[in-house]
Amino acid sequence: MIRLNHRARALALCLAALAGYVDAIGFMQVGGFFVSFMSGNSTRLAVGLMDHAADWMKAGGLIAAFFLGVIGGSLAGRIARRRHRAVLGLVTLVLALGAAAAQWHWAMASALLLAFAMGAENATFERDGEVRVALTYMTGTFVKAGQRIAGALVGEDKWAWLPHMGLWLALVCGAVSGAAMQVHFGAFSLWCAVAVAAGCWLSAGVLDIDTADTGAASA
Repeated sequence: MIRLNHRARALALCLAALAGYVDAIGFMQVGGFFVSFMSGNSTRLAVGLMDHAADWMKAGGLIAAFFLGVIGGSLAGRIARRRHRAVLGLVTLVLALGAAAAQWHWAMASALLLAFAMGAENATFERDGEVRVALTYMTGTFVKAGQRIAGALVGEDKWAWLPHMGLWLALVCGAVSGAAMQVHFGAFSLWCAVAVAAGCWLSAGVLDIDTADTGAASA
């Protein structure tokens, strides 16, 4: 995150907020399962194996959909000339399908499509097969923020923690917005996510999101 230029950082923050927004809606739609946080679903799968068959099947389905989305997003980015527009175009299209499924009250089908879209979104900032910015999962980002704060306390860069903490806050703010929209507008709330994704797709066409350092990944 710290190696991205300012415009790329803005896009990353927007996509993290989108991930939080979609995850909160998916969580509420399918009763406590995630469409972007696969660590949580992995725990639900494990507990479900010992306790409740329907739970592990839901969790397993969402994990599989997310995994396929990662593959699909990565392939789209590798094949297309303009990686970022290709990945975000795929995300927008699948989110639209998920929103349509929600309108038809196909909650689980919608959640699977949302999980696929969130998996694909992670390929936006991929370089040389490595994800440079984690957009839908924040544990590593949160750890990096803590490490940078520790560094600041011993005389290193005082502000290096801010980009990482900002990414986490973007996801949290997106999740709050998603939960509020789901409560007040139900299935219609997903069309707002489609609009944001489409805006990111359009923006990617004019943004230079190359990193200053083209080497190691930075989450």
